[in-house]
Amino acid sequence: MSALTVSQDPEQSWDELVRFWEEMEWPEGSKVEIIEGIVTVSPAPGLPHNDITERIQRGLYSVIPVHWGVYQTLALSVPSRLGMLVPDLLVTQRPNHAGPDTHIPAALAELVVEITSRSNARHDRITKPAAYATAGIPLYLLVDRWAPGGPTATLYGEPKGDVYRVLSAAKFGDPLKLPAPFDLVLDTGEFPEA
Repeated sequence: MSALTVSQDPEQSWDELVRFWEEMEWPEGSKVEIIEGIVTVSPAPGLPHNDITERIQRGLYSVIPVHWGVYQTLALSVPSRLGMLVPDLLVTQRPNHAGPDTHIPAALAELVVEITSRSNARHDRITKPAAYATAGIPLYLLVDRWAPGGPTATLYGEPKGDVYRVLSAAKFGDPLKLPAPFDLVLDTGEFPEA
């Protein structure tokens, strides 16, 4: 199943778009994001996708400080890019519960992880990293099972404007090291390819 987009009035303000995103009754289990001002509804990911997510999350728990959390369904707000993005994994300090309960500012993230699905690969490769870099998120990990050259994990960092620099890349089967503050080596050989 592919993603569905919901067109909105182009004259609609960011606050109105966020209110629509928050208040609409979306299909249960779906992932609902605002990507470049367009509401996008994606089906729940399959087992291989979830398996990769779980393996990365398990590794992150072993290295992050106690006051940090790893989240799978917390949205990141990037108003300058008209984005309300829900990464597959998000590492941040435990959020303050005084703000909205649906999202946090993207600038609070230390690391975001996206795992491509066939229906969202373009967003994970192009649109989302531009938004994450714009927000100044230090590290972006793209696990791309559908990469043209074969399944690859790529770590991006040093955001400047809306662009990241490639810090390292590994074909599935090779180790990939996340730098400080994580100092974690991911065994991509454990990642299912399809």
